[in-house]
Amino acid sequence: MEQRRRCHDVFWLGLFLIQLIGVGFVLVILGVNRFKKENRLDIDKYTYRFMENQAGLTDDYWPLYAVASGVGTALGWSWLLLLGSRAIQMMKVSVHILTTYLAVISVLCFWAHQFFWGVAFAIGAALQFLYIISVIDRLSFTMLVLQKAVKMVWNLPEVMRVAYAFMAVVLLWMALWSFGAAGVVASSMGDGGRWWLLVVLSVSLFWTGAVLCNTLHVIVSGTLVRVTIHGSCEAAPIPTNSIMKSLQYALTTSFGSICYGSLFTAAIRTLRWEIRGIRSKIGSNECLLCCVDFLFHLVETLVRFFNKYAYVQIGVYGKSFNRSARDAWELFQSTGVEALVAYDCSGAVLLMGTILGGLITGTCSGVWAWIKWSDRAFMIGSTSMLMGMVLVGVAMVVVESAVTSIYICYAEDPLLIQRWDHDFFNQISETLHQRLQHRSSRAREVLTHNHLDAHMLENTQI
Repeated sequence: MEQRRRCHDVFWLGLFLIQLIGVGFVLVILGVNRFKKENRLDIDKYTYRFMENQAGLTDDYWPLYAVASGVGTALGWSWLLLLGSRAIQMMKVSVHILTTYLAVISVLCFWAHQFFWGVAFAIGAALQFLYIISVIDRLSFTMLVLQKAVKMVWNLPEVMRVAYAFMAVVLLWMALWSFGAAGVVASSMGDGGRWWLLVVLSVSLFWTGAVLCNTLHVIVSGTLVRVTIHGSCEAAPIPTNSIMKSLQYALTTSFGSICYGSLFTAAIRTLRWEIRGIRSKIGSNECLLCCVDFLFHLVETLVRFFNKYAYVQIGVYGKSFNRSARDAWELFQSTGVEALVAYDCSGAVLLMGTILGGLITGTCSGVWAWIKWSDRAFMIGSTSMLMGMVLVGVAMVVVESAVTSIYICYAEDPLLIQRWDHDFFNQISETLHQRLQHRSSRAREVLTHNHLDAHMLENTQI
């Protein structure tokens, strides 16, 4: 772990920095153009063909985004503060309330004649409900893993301080991003032009937020694995240089790999969760099962090269992203831990908490905007929701880092987990044994079914 490291994925590092500087410059221009004075930089002469609305000022809409930043920060910090005492209860609330919240927002959107958003939230509520039904039997094990992950993180206050610092950095970027977004909302362009510009800025915000979250992931997981290897997490406070080494590696040699993985990992993980949930409830519909299996194997191939466990390998060994993802997945498959990882839903549960935090943030800003400017309420509410998700996601990634560290340590050497928590080691080993038995029985059923089909076909030919 302490060998000299070299930089990886430099191309993606350069691309991210160019994007960050370019978007930052555009945000400043868009915000300043309507700050306290209309068309201060005379940009409207380039967009006069698209003018369809009465222009406003950046000052009018920036306070709404300030509310979003404040609510998102409050939710994120509350999560971190309650991590040791109420984390599991908060996760359970997120799982059970999210479907209802999405359905209520869908009804309100239809009431406001916003049919696109009404349909979008209705589909989200339906998918959330179907997913919960499909994984309801896994939630007890998931909550056990999350409880132990919270215990691992809570006993390391240095890690919590790093999380607070990263949330402050994200908040600073949010201030600049919302300044530019407020300038877009205040512009005289038509709804189509403003929406497209906000979508581009939102993609940039998503990538930047994902990079910051995954940088924290690498720092926390690298520290936790080092602590687990060198001794118990419940021992005296860890040396400061352990955190500093992880921070140094994450911001220098491994930063390109983090930028690369942050573009694709989240989307592939979400798609995989949904396909797994649907696949487990299809039953005997062979045509539908064949189609879903094709998608499942396609996504599983992508997961081999893009998975969240790569960040642990990056933090500990300093590998490139694709090599880290491949090594982590091959480690899981060779030890059988992949069956346990597939059974665990902790990532989905944490994502539900992130989405719920974003919805609450977007609702607060959207309601205020509806009272003042009803025609721009959904534009402000949707972008505020994304801001809230990024801010709450910074808090959630701390626990997710602990979960990934637990699985990597268990796959590398089960005795590491046994030394840390003997009871948890017994529970996780028993669950792994059950999942491997389940897979074995499923494989025997498939082989028996294929054999009977072949036998019946042979008799038919005769």
